[in-house]
Amino acid sequence: MITTPTSSRTSEEMARYLEALGPLRPLVEDDTLTEIMVNGTDMVYVEREGKILLTDVRFDDENHLLRVIDLIVSAVGRRIDHRQPLCDARLLDGSRVNAVVPPISIDGPILTIRKFAKDPYQVGDLIRFGTLTEASAAFLRACVLARANIMISGGTGTGKTTLLNVCSSFIPIDERIVTIEDAAELQLHQEHVCRMEARPADINGEGRIAIRELVINSLRMRPDRIVVGECRGGEALDMLQAMNTGHDGSLTTIHANNPRDCLGRLETLVLMAGMDLPMRAVRQQVASALNLIIQLSRLKDGSRRVTSVTEIIGMEGDTITMQDIFTFQSRGADENGRIIGDFTPTGIRPQVINRLFDMGIPLPTDLARLFPDRRQAQQTAAFPDRRKP
Repeated sequence: MITTPTSSRTSEEMARYLEALGPLRPLVEDDTLTEIMVNGTDMVYVEREGKILLTDVRFDDENHLLRVIDLIVSAVGRRIDHRQPLCDARLLDGSRVNAVVPPISIDGPILTIRKFAKDPYQVGDLIRFGTLTEASAAFLRACVLARANIMISGGTGTGKTTLLNVCSSFIPIDERIVTIEDAAELQLHQEHVCRMEARPADINGEGRIAIRELVINSLRMRPDRIVVGECRGGEALDMLQAMNTGHDGSLTTIHANNPRDCLGRLETLVLMAGMDLPMRAVRQQVASALNLIIQLSRLKDGSRRVTSVTEIIGMEGDTITMQDIFTFQSRGADENGRIIGDFTPTGIRPQVINRLFDMGIPLPTDLARLFPDRRQAQQTAAFPDRRKP
């Protein structure tokens, strides 16, 4: 089944689709919600501003809920039934969907919808939310322009895909971008974007197209940038090899709680590729391929923050060495329970800045003060007559 992109669907088609969602329609159209969680016919929860709330939404019966689930998954060419009771899909607006039906779900069908804004968040939005600061956002933009390989790390629901979207928006418009996802949800604004989506096996267990195959295939598509929605298996090895063989400037996300755990998980994913590689060789691949880890966390007040920006600088013995460029320091909570703190540079000059100077890309004024070009300063000191009048 071939589905057309959301943008090409008529308003009448979308109206019919939304109407068929039944009691979920007002929740799907509510832009203040970030998650919809259906636990059977009469327990529908939502997440608003980081808090989980029980709604009064109800389905007529289990068959009614199953019909809605079938509509959602079939609209994007997927299927779900008792023989294939698990399914990852998406709504036609791009929101991520996971569905589980009996016999796997004991108390009735389970439907989880991760909602995305109709108008994707821009970097200014994340600064306003407190996820980033202006200085750290300018640094990330500079790193994307410098074609650094960036991995966004965080737990479930920390905002990894949102930040990946924002970082992808920094890619110059004249570059060819290939995106690879389990369920297409990235919303890039550039024109030259080739989107690929994995495909599950059919009812006979055939026809599966995994993320790893798409990563390998993307290398034959002359990409300037490869953006993988999430590394969760053996495709991590192919991604690292791509980064190490001229396809720099790649972006992806990974589930991990801190930068060091991120490296450990990445090593595990590489081993899942089935290659009998010694651990030192794996770590050398990681150290030479990856430039930056952006760590996202969900704080106790429900807010999502970038808690560290960490640079990979090499190997010492069998250990990958890193240095923090920005870190978040909590200063407790205010009277409303909101976490307050500072996300500030550590004072360490990142090596990736040298790539910008080598490429002739000017740094924003604030970053130039934080990370001055020492080579230029040394030349000026050595040849004072070269100074501008």
